[in-house]
Amino acid sequence: MISMGTMNVSLPDSLRVFVDEQVVAGGYSTTSEYVRELLRRERDRTRLRALLLEGAESPPGETADGAYFEGLRKVVRRKPR
Repeated sequence: MISMGTMNVSLPDSLRVFVDEQVVAGGYSTTSEYVRELLRRERDRTRLRALLLEGAESPPGETADGAYFEGLRKVVRRKPR
């Protein structure tokens, strides 16, 4: 079971109305469910950004041509299922 903490967030009325609308429109059962989903998306976006930056800063790898992909296919075909 996942341990859950509580966090109180103060929002201006305009944002509170927006959140309430998103809960209904998105089929969420609670505001907390909606906010958790937003936070998960932001966490995933942040992780993806870090991976992309890491890749951009790394040296070039092999050329992904037909021979490269054929080599990958051979590796996959050899693996037991």
